[in-house]
Amino acid sequence: MNTKASNVATGTSAADIGKFVAAALVVVGGIAAFYLLPSWPAPLRALLVAAAFAGAIFVASLTAMGHRGRDFFSEAMFELRKVVWPTAPEARRITLVVLAVVLAISLILAGFDFVISTCVKWLLSN
Repeated sequence: MNTKASNVATGTSAADIGKFVAAALVVVGGIAAFYLLPSWPAPLRALLVAAAFAGAIFVASLTAMGHRGRDFFSEAMFELRKVVWPTAPEARRITLVVLAVVLAISLILAGFDFVISTCVKWLLSN
């Protein structure tokens, strides 16, 4: 285990709360601009909202929780490098096995459904 994750301080300071409020205001401003600027082309307004969300994520990443999130993402990428991926023939073989099992189970369930619906129809007809 990497020791970076255990060295991060916990808690929320007043500055962090201010940064979260600023991030929320940036998002609200972007959404408000989308609706208050109807003369602008829709793709440009959508780009403005996307930029507002990107700015809010940047501002939120400057908080202690943002640092923890970046550390978590860094740890996840570190662990992802350790994964042993299957070769192409192994992936095809596994896919075929999964498809065969799904087909078999669906046929079994269809058979149960047919038997149960036939029994219900027989009971209701009497």
